[in-house]
Amino acid sequence: MPAPGLVMGGVLGLQCGAALTTRLYPAVGPAGVVTLRLCIAAVILTALWRPGLRWDRTTLGFAATAGTLLTIHHLSYYEAVDRLPLGAATTMEFLGPFAIALFGSRRTVDLLWACLAAAGVVLLSHSGIPLDAAGLACGALAGCCWGGYILVGKRLAERVPDGRALALAVAWGSLLSLPYGIAQAGTKLLAPATLALAAVVAVFSSVLPYTFHLEALRRLPPRTFGVLTSLEPAVGALLGLLVLGQHLAVPQWAGVLAVALASIGATRTPNRAAESAHPEEEEEEEGAAREEASVRVTKSAGSP
Repeated sequence: MPAPGLVMGGVLGLQCGAALTTRLYPAVGPAGVVTLRLCIAAVILTALWRPGLRWDRTTLGFAATAGTLLTIHHLSYYEAVDRLPLGAATTMEFLGPFAIALFGSRRTVDLLWACLAAAGVVLLSHSGIPLDAAGLACGALAGCCWGGYILVGKRLAERVPDGRALALAVAWGSLLSLPYGIAQAGTKLLAPATLALAAVVAVFSSVLPYTFHLEALRRLPPRTFGVLTSLEPAVGALLGLLVLGQHLAVPQWAGVLAVALASIGATRTPNRAAESAHPEEEEEEEGAAREEASVRVTKSAGSP
């Protein structure tokens, strides 16, 4: 699958999983959802990849950092989803990847995209249906952690060529989340119906998206990856409307679309200075990508 398809598949899985988690909130609360999601995902990924610990300290440090960022992201994001419509929570979360997309850019036009995104956030939070301030803060914290995970995940994907590092990161994150989940839900975490729904959420929200995203990060720079998720706020808002019956006012829909359009604009506006400065590097990267794709196809064709 092409790298952009992997990213968008991960986005859809994350938002579907987030929509499903609202059914678990009455039973175990946001922290309980995070604990179940990470623990089940850790069991599945560890069984698939059998990560082990025989790595250098730098790689282990990247894995631990990625797992820590995932845990904080999940706890803050699901607190936001518990307090806000799904589209609003996702829009706030998306500010992290958007910041990665703009990081290091010196182009004047990118300042315009940043202003458009800021205007979108203002429309979302200060017009139409009142939104919980704590929920908005949790969404912003989730965005910071997601942006950090993109940077750390890129380095981790470069050092470990398969899913072992992801399995270790999620396992570490599950251990970090346990005290919070147990404190909020206790023995309710072990109810069979809760475990069954949580397993579905774990597959949609963790196993598939993070596997897809880690593979995409091996092929894409963090800037491109961050912006390819630009439709996530709109996807979240649509699923919130269609699946959960959550409504936003017209100005708030405009805010969601403004953030998405700002991100699309940031990645679609060519950086001609950078392109002209490194044409040989781009040709080498494209050739390497084509060669890697052909190798993957060959291996897939030879697999039983």
